[in-house]
Amino acid sequence: MKINTWFGVLGIGRTGEVLEFELFSKDIRELVRCSIALQENRQLLRQHLPPAGFDLKTAALECGFVESSAEYYSLLHEVMVEAAKLQVSEAFTADQRIIQAVEALDDINETTNLLSERLFEWYGNYFPESGLSGEALALFIAKYGSRENIGSEDPLYPRARNSMGAKLEAADEVLLKGFAESVCSLYERKRQTEAYIQDSMESIAPNLSLAAGPMLGARLISVAGSLEKLAAFPSSTVQVIGASKALFKHLRARAPSPKHGIIYSHPLINTAPWWIRGKIARALAAKLSLAARIDFYSGEKDASLVEKLEVKVEQIKTSNPKPPQKKQDSGVKPKKRRGRK
Repeated sequence: MKINTWFGVLGIGRTGEVLEFELFSKDIRELVRCSIALQENRQLLRQHLPPAGFDLKTAALECGFVESSAEYYSLLHEVMVEAAKLQVSEAFTADQRIIQAVEALDDINETTNLLSERLFEWYGNYFPESGLSGEALALFIAKYGSRENIGSEDPLYPRARNSMGAKLEAADEVLLKGFAESVCSLYERKRQTEAYIQDSMESIAPNLSLAAGPMLGARLISVAGSLEKLAAFPSSTVQVIGASKALFKHLRARAPSPKHGIIYSHPLINTAPWWIRGKIARALAAKLSLAARIDFYSGEKDASLVEKLEVKVEQIKTSNPKPPQKKQDSGVKPKKRRGRK
């Protein structure tokens, strides 16, 4: 029988003696490639298993692949280390890069919001009448600094002249302008990250990006862990992704089941009347699940998914034009149960 090993293909007899052999090159890269190919082809590996007690090191010495046990173990160690490095590098796939970008975007949003609030509160002591906040305020401070530097052509010039704010000292002005420039750079980094996610989603998951939008589609992949895992989810799971707290509360305390998770940010759901959001969420989740599977297994863009989804949503709206009527209260109070004495 023939068996496949990391250093070659061996023909062995019934008692385990090597009858013939075809050895691989001692090049580390070649051995790594053959080892990984052997691991991936598990069916071939099962069909060509060595008999019990067969020693690969002894076989390698008999075939002349190595001259000593030390050389065998040293070469095997190098091959395994390089194979592990290669597998780790290949594991960082395109959808994993999207996941890292989504998480980085969340960190940027959190940091930007905190710093923007701090800047608003800080500069509000010097120019409370500005009416600016967020990026607009950061750009204003980075450009002018003190309200006294505002030119007459600026719309805020009358407010600046009649402001009741405190005077901004030179040292404070330098510090505030530097702080505002940092906030502006964060907003710019946010836009760059969003553009990267949109471009990546168009090439990696075009159908999911078309049906859900690039940002929502990327967030679904991030929560699921990968595009492969998202494609394996049933539509019922896709519908409630991101609503784990509400789902566990429903399972434990018999609370109402969640109708949607993060897909609520889709305009088809958040702009729909409240009484049909659950039905629309179910229809949307079905299409998103199908889109993820098409992206993972074929990658071909199918524009009919969105058209079918829009038709389904219109049917739901037509069938449910009015909210359901609430059950009328009979006015009879339930009798209180008396405890046993």
